[in-house]
Amino acid sequence: MKLNTTIDKNIIDGWFAEICPMWPGIALSLEIEKVLYSNKSKYQQIDLFLTTHHGKMLVLDGIIQLTQSDEFAYQEMLAHVPLFSHPDPRHLLVIGGGDGGILREAGRHDCLETIDFCEIDEEVIQVCKQFLPDLACGFDDNRVAVHIGDGNAFVQNQKQMYDVIIVDSSDPVGPGEALFEKPFYESLKHALKPGGLIATQGESFFMHKKYVENLVKITKELFDIQGYSTILVPTYPGGNIGICMGSLGPQLKIPGRQIPEKVQQQLKYYNKEIHKASFVLPGFAQKMMDEI
Repeated sequence: MKLNTTIDKNIIDGWFAEICPMWPGIALSLEIEKVLYSNKSKYQQIDLFLTTHHGKMLVLDGIIQLTQSDEFAYQEMLAHVPLFSHPDPRHLLVIGGGDGGILREAGRHDCLETIDFCEIDEEVIQVCKQFLPDLACGFDDNRVAVHIGDGNAFVQNQKQMYDVIIVDSSDPVGPGEALFEKPFYESLKHALKPGGLIATQGESFFMHKKYVENLVKITKELFDIQGYSTILVPTYPGGNIGICMGSLGPQLKIPGRQIPEKVQQQLKYYNKEIHKASFVLPGFAQKMMDEI
């Protein structure tokens, strides 16, 4: 399959290079064997590559979303840190993440009764079902109700509906831009049941200082309990990404319930110790959070 011409500039001698104005002066490159899918959807450029050493790789608008080699780190942490922080989550909303990875991890929580999922770009879901079934298996859970549409608009119509809301957003460009603004976070708060909590993709404190500062400022203004957790992901620029969290009751920095042994045995990254340790930040990052 040929590449869409809008992504040609990212391919150099068989290497895909992630080049983005959000992180000027640096690029992350992975060697690719072939293009599995390339198309401009209604909302964004979707590319899926087979890499030489990192399995399949999903790229949206030139930005790496995941590789099979390390996707488990991001999916497990963004799902299990908030879900195990809550003492008894029954109703979950996931916004974004059309690959299905967060749904796969959420499905390990037997206590969940309903899982609403909202994704703006249906083509991402279909591509991942075809090429990434190891992630898209999350859609097979019969508790999952899929809503195709704008997550910002969807959540505005939900009042005290959810115990946990997870926002697996792309970066604040294109269709994901509104998901980094205060009105969206106000809507998230109103959609929570008493004692609920939110967890959102929180960018990197190395690469995106102003975005991290903005998210932490918003969540501190709206929630009495706020936290920022970090994840190691080698195939993201900077090697790390954060989870920005806000709570109406549960503490965030320790699990609020036991992790069943059958669940722990299925995981590669998350455990109760990494849950607690992920909130311990480097000195410069903690200073940045404290000053907000």
